[in-house]
Amino acid sequence: MALRVGIIGGGQLARMMIAPAVELGVDVRVLAEQDGMSAGLAATAVGDYRDLDTVLRFARDVDVVTFDHEHVPQDVLRGLIDAGVQVHPGPDALAVAQDKLRMRAALADLGMPQPEWAGVADAAALDDFIAAHGGRAVVKTPRGGYDGKGVRVVDSASDAADWLGALEPGGQLLAEELVDFTRELAQQVARRPSGDLVVYPVVETVQRDGVCAEAIAPAPHAAGRLADVAGDIGEAIAVGLGVTGMLAVELFETSDERLLVNELAMRPHNSGHWTQDGAITSQFEQHLRAVLDLPLGDTALRAPWAVMVNILGGPETDSLSDRLPAALQAHPSAKVHTYGKDPRPGRKVGHVNVAGDELDAVCYEARAAAAFFLD
Repeated sequence: MALRVGIIGGGQLARMMIAPAVELGVDVRVLAEQDGMSAGLAATAVGDYRDLDTVLRFARDVDVVTFDHEHVPQDVLRGLIDAGVQVHPGPDALAVAQDKLRMRAALADLGMPQPEWAGVADAAALDDFIAAHGGRAVVKTPRGGYDGKGVRVVDSASDAADWLGALEPGGQLLAEELVDFTRELAQQVARRPSGDLVVYPVVETVQRDGVCAEAIAPAPHAAGRLADVAGDIGEAIAVGLGVTGMLAVELFETSDERLLVNELAMRPHNSGHWTQDGAITSQFEQHLRAVLDLPLGDTALRAPWAVMVNILGGPETDSLSDRLPAALQAHPSAKVHTYGKDPRPGRKVGHVNVAGDELDAVCYEARAAAAFFLD
């Protein structure tokens, strides 16, 4: 009988696990939030991932449950464990990814380098933090933010008055120093329940409006100490938090050549989409291998360089499929991945991967191919 993986969440990350599952002979099943989602090809159920009974029905005949996102409530995760369902990553690890204040505290316990931070519950505390950190700070809502949502750069507590006013009793916002960074990096790690672990090359990411726009693998000028430190940080977090499956560690490289941990994601991640066509083992195949406790794959690049460019928003006048023939004709070395989503400003609707020997040429091909899908 084929191994069976249940994925909670019907987005593009689940969609991109379908092809490697087929290649591995794995039976992949998806609990989608609604009909017509990106991973509808493998949606065997549609329902509310916040409802334990719904999730238990979905999970009753799979070997392991994993996730397209980190938003499944802890009581549902614990209910799966109590019912004897294998869950990877597990509730304890996911709790750290679900709450940024908890993440910061856990990283501090592990001795990981990170921005100075504090939990703030009122305007006075936030103003004190801002004053102590050069007159500006970053404020984040602890839960639910992604792709730039739930993040503000503030000069005073009044810039976050609505968030402070909406706090529940005992609640806090996360205040962080505004880091003087030269670029953003991402380090991916995969870890099996039995403990085996592999590290991908560190990549450089380019953000636009809080959303990842490009990833370059390996990060230019990162060989040696920087790559070693990034890999050590990723490995220490994966082991220290007991992460199983894929882990992405988003990093700041500072002007004085330090690395600071910005965010964590315990699933395949946008910064690793290049691995589909640029690495021997894609992050999506690797995640399936890891959560099933199968031997992990080689993480080496297939070519000296690989570049991923996101298609953000898509065309205003027609569909992605209408633009596809021209893009493929003009750039036969480009690998185009679309998500089955309707175009909408700022929405991630696909990405382009290109791998090759010369970085400038690879960047040009990826950017030019992606431009065919934009007006």
